[in-house]
Amino acid sequence: MSRSLAQAHCAELGIGREQLRARRLRFFAEARWLTPAGLGTDGRDKMLSPRAAQAWQAMQGAAAAQGVSLLLISGFRSYAFQAALIAAKLRRGDPLDRVLKINAPPGYSEHHSGRAIDIGTEGCAALDEAFEHTPAFAWLQRHARDYGFVMSYPRGNVEGFLYEPWHWCHQS
Repeated sequence: MSRSLAQAHCAELGIGREQLRARRLRFFAEARWLTPAGLGTDGRDKMLSPRAAQAWQAMQGAAAAQGVSLLLISGFRSYAFQAALIAAKLRRGDPLDRVLKINAPPGYSEHHSGRAIDIGTEGCAALDEAFEHTPAFAWLQRHARDYGFVMSYPRGNVEGFLYEPWHWCHQS
């Protein structure tokens, strides 16, 4: 059921199956069990899978104890929310190929799994490549794996996404 729902969203956006095959993107079912992980930078509670939420809270606390600010920007996203993000960019005139280098098609975002988070820090614009030059990023490179998180989209990633130093996924 979830794969057909994701495919329907993709079809509505003009994303063909051949585009998905060519990118060799991994399909993610929407998480069935989610728990609040804390307030995001938008003031709303963000949801994650229970294990990812627990790991995020422990990692954020450890960083804070060392004077490093880790801010939760986003967590779980539904297929519909992902489709709406893409549709908004298409409406403003962004070409689909460029949008899909930034946003995964519905069904193909790690955020659907409830294990992916976008992380920010004070003094750095959200979802900006400049994040890689912050103490927060340096801390994550040294310690995130201790909490089960890995950076999903380094430079030159095989999925074809732009470099996202802020995007980390819990490997539970």
